[in-house]
Amino acid sequence: MITKLQEYGTVLEHAPLKQLNTYHIGGTARYLISPNSIKDLINVLKILKDHNLKYMILGNGSNIVLNSREYDGAIIHLDKLDGIEIHPELNMVYAEAGVMLPKLVNAAVNKSLTGLEFAAGIPGTVGGSIYGNAGAYNSCILDYISSVTVLDEDYNIKVIEHEDITYSYRNSMFKNNKKYIILAAKFFLKKGDKQNSLEIIENRRQRRLDSQPLEYPSAGSVFRNPEGDFAGRLIESCGLKGYQIGGAAVSLKHANFIVNIDNATSDDVYKLIKYVHQTVLEKTNVNLIIEQEFIDWE
Repeated sequence: MITKLQEYGTVLEHAPLKQLNTYHIGGTARYLISPNSIKDLINVLKILKDHNLKYMILGNGSNIVLNSREYDGAIIHLDKLDGIEIHPELNMVYAEAGVMLPKLVNAAVNKSLTGLEFAAGIPGTVGGSIYGNAGAYNSCILDYISSVTVLDEDYNIKVIEHEDITYSYRNSMFKNNKKYIILAAKFFLKKGDKQNSLEIIENRRQRRLDSQPLEYPSAGSVFRNPEGDFAGRLIESCGLKGYQIGGAAVSLKHANFIVNIDNATSDDVYKLIKYVHQTVLEKTNVNLIIEQEFIDWE
């Protein structure tokens, strides 16, 4: 099977996953596969099905909590699906699922297309960001989507138009229904001024440096902000800033970030998230919704 898979991309056995997620935690994958193209991805999926192997699609791992044990299946990393097409005359950008958002934003801004500046600091891929409807500064990625190209469970490539995509704050139909694999997306933007866009990006970069613990591995905001309040404020009000389990700690700079300050394990991060959630619930009666996704913990 390995030889067959290698025809369609890079294949590693018992591959460590620590550098494939932004917490820098996790164990290994029985197989780590990086398909060369969308066509090769389809071939990989068919082989895995023939051998009754489960799989998981991985972007940049920027909103997940991996388990420390081995994932007994295939992690499919879409880093090679990184094509971008810019059509300034149509105010349109096409990007494959593995494109990093900062790269996409820079490509659009360089062609004087505006709208995606909010995403310049989000360390996720196009596919992962659409899956979780990533956002910042009161904007979200799916508001700027014209269509999403997906692969369905029968290996058919389909284009889903914006009006047929259901989504909400940090949520989408793709997250709730795993039958689709996101392959690419079209973004419709507006003509703008390149210099103005660059200034917005720089201003927000500085705001992130001032307010977020970017010096440590993390996966961004742990909890969704409840309506009319902020998760970070609630966590801080419970005296949890700096609270530590093993090598994981609640950030002193922003309480809604959990950071890997000293070789944290997956269990450290998992236990700390659960502890913060329970403490806030007991002290404030607010049931914070965990924004990050626990992978293979059952």
